[in-house]
Amino acid sequence: MKKVVMAAALAALVCTSAFAQTPNTLTAKEKKAGWKLLFDGKTTTGWHTYQKDAASPAWKVEDGALVLDQNAKKNGAPGGDLVTNEEYENYALSIQWKISEGGNSGIIFGVHESPEFKNTYETGPEMQVLDDDRHPDGKIIKHNAGDLYDLVKSSSKAVKPVGEWNTAEIIKKDGHLTLKLNGVTTVQTTVGTPEWDALVANSKFKTWKGFGKYQKGHIALQDHGNEVAYRDIKIRAL
Repeated sequence: MKKVVMAAALAALVCTSAFAQTPNTLTAKEKKAGWKLLFDGKTTTGWHTYQKDAASPAWKVEDGALVLDQNAKKNGAPGGDLVTNEEYENYALSIQWKISEGGNSGIIFGVHESPEFKNTYETGPEMQVLDDDRHPDGKIIKHNAGDLYDLVKSSSKAVKPVGEWNTAEIIKKDGHLTLKLNGVTTVQTTVGTPEWDALVANSKFKTWKGFGKYQKGHIALQDHGNEVAYRDIKIRAL
């Protein structure tokens, strides 16, 4: 009986693996629903370093993922946040991320690219990407993986261990904002409401004139000084 059970379990595993979707691809169903890839798995096409014309060579494509290579930075490659060439307003974004041990990064959205703002986070709210167990921010409320950084704490802890891929979703429609991590809804709020203004007023962003003010903006992958990888980045207009 044990052999039969083990054989059935193995068969199920093989079947699941066979039908697992390849990263950086779209199924026919996704294409029909309007999903588009923001990363082709091979190049940095469609992305550039914030306030630069092209992507910094510190952002490399390795094994089908956008990887921030800190060794490249040590050898002289300039760093900086990577941002989409296009701007988005109402959308569903899905992205996979994997953080290094003790690492910190973030997915920043609603970024207004202008010389008056030196950094993406001066205008764009952030969904935190973090090794909660080893990075100091893991001990700070509203700074954990899946949080709306410094604004809203996750309603549930859904992050996977370091070394595993996490799937983050940012859904934004007419100001209504939902964050999900690994299928679990972690944050819900509405931008531009009195509730939102109160969140900002009680955060580190309270005196930042451009923060959260732009409904339409770029999406950014943060260079926070640690190695991080992103892949399977796709978006659908809502």
